[in-house]
Amino acid sequence: MNSINKLSTLDLLQPKKEVKSPLPGDEFSKILEKTLSDQNAMQKRADKASADIATGEVKDLHQAAIAISKAETSMKLMLEIRNKALSAYKEISRTQI
Repeated sequence: MNSINKLSTLDLLQPKKEVKSPLPGDEFSKILEKTLSDQNAMQKRADKASADIATGEVKDLHQAAIAISKAETSMKLMLEIRNKALSAYKEISRTQI
């Protein structure tokens, strides 16, 4: 027996630790919450960059434009995800059981 087979055999002999599975939807809600908070932070940076451009306090116009563009693209992505999720929900609700 080579050493890899011995290791896998030893691993099988060890008692398995029970891993608590999260409640259904816990992971999804955490991912959604993190994504929304990231989106909010990106929007705040873009708003600050826009305000800095308007007041003339901008140090690097290029970086400000990039921040605004990232926020815009991210918002478009979030809206498309929302639209797809609503479309899927409507499709499921129309399904007869």
